[in-house]
Amino acid sequence: MSDLLEVQGVYAGYIKDLNILQGVSLKVAAGELIVVIGPNGCGKSTLLKTIFGLLVPNQGTITFNGKSLVGLRSDQIVHRGMGYVPQICNVFPSLSIEENLEMGAYIKHGSLTTQKETIYTMFPRLAERRKQRAGTLSGGERQMLAMGRALMLQPDLLLLDEPSAALSPILVEDVFAQIQAINQAGTSVLLVEQNAKKALTMADRAYVLESGCDRFQGTGLELLNDPKVGELYLGTNYHTNSSKI
Repeated sequence: MSDLLEVQGVYAGYIKDLNILQGVSLKVAAGELIVVIGPNGCGKSTLLKTIFGLLVPNQGTITFNGKSLVGLRSDQIVHRGMGYVPQICNVFPSLSIEENLEMGAYIKHGSLTTQKETIYTMFPRLAERRKQRAGTLSGGERQMLAMGRALMLQPDLLLLDEPSAALSPILVEDVFAQIQAINQAGTSVLLVEQNAKKALTMADRAYVLESGCDRFQGTGLELLNDPKVGELYLGTNYHTNSSKI
């Protein structure tokens, strides 16, 4: 399996000389679903923003499909085949569902009918409400719309930042099921997620960030059953109960 994305020794932050990321390295192979977990403030969202060109790394390399992304704008990275769904402000609330999807393919020429129907098939709730304003949708529906819009250009890699945040347990299950379906359909996924237990159960591989550093890595199952990861990030009693999940 070839590496689609490689992040090597990246330092980055929002203020000059104050790095949130402290030498983070990770890889995403074609077809993989990779999960990044860790405590609040460890740099998970910062990592995605740096990969997607919203922040410029102060040190390190980021390559995608064998070419460097460092110094490229986000719109240029979209052209390279990457999609990004931020945690908040991820839809245009005044536009309809259909208009949001069309905005996701703003660089594409020609008819969007086939791709929109593909998204509607993937997210039937959106199909039922296609003329409804996005601002009137529930939290779970907004997340589905945000993912659908990012998929309009059929990216090789989809970056997802906390897609289950503030959702009810039922909607969390729906969103995770859709993420798995997206990955199984051929799109590689890099998922940042606070719902660590659930995310690790479906991850091919995962990384644990702490204080801006990648402290642990392994398969999802390996990290689920690692006593150190269980004690620090999954709850002190989780390791003994992980076999019940």
